[in-house]
Amino acid sequence: KAPFISSCLYVLSVILVVITFPFCLPFCFKIIREYERAVVMRLGRLISGGTKGPGLFFIMPCIDTFHVVDLRVLSFDVPAQEILSRDSVTVSVEAVIFFRINNPVISVTNVNDAQFSTKLLAQTTLRNVLGTRTLSEMLSERDNIANVIIY
Repeated sequence: KAPFISSCLYVLSVILVVITFPFCLPFCFKIIREYERAVVMRLGRLISGGTKGPGLFFIMPCIDTFHVVDLRVLSFDVPAQEILSRDSVTVSVEAVIFFRINNPVISVTNVNDAQFSTKLLAQTTLRNVLGTRTLSEMLSERDNIANVIIY
């Protein structure tokens, strides 16, 4: 029953595009930059192929939605947080996180907000790793700690 309804909605959308052809062009054609990909959903389901772009692509009005995902390396600051070290010293730690989305489909379908989730994961990992070190280890082994934190 669901494929029949989605097929009917698709046909109605095509008829709507044909009837309003000159006026619907700005709503049907989208442009995606070189460093972006669009994850297209039809009636809430991922369409075959998954992503579109870069360049010009066509969406059906009213039944297609798309989410643009930036594939560049993004960065953000982890706000200062107080961490208790292994030798019971309170340390204030700040960090800068660099990340890149490799699979835009998984980023859109499995995570609500990829940047916020990455920020929370970075804060938790930083707290867990630094909580197992003494203050002198934190100061002398910064490169080793950075390698442990990197996934």
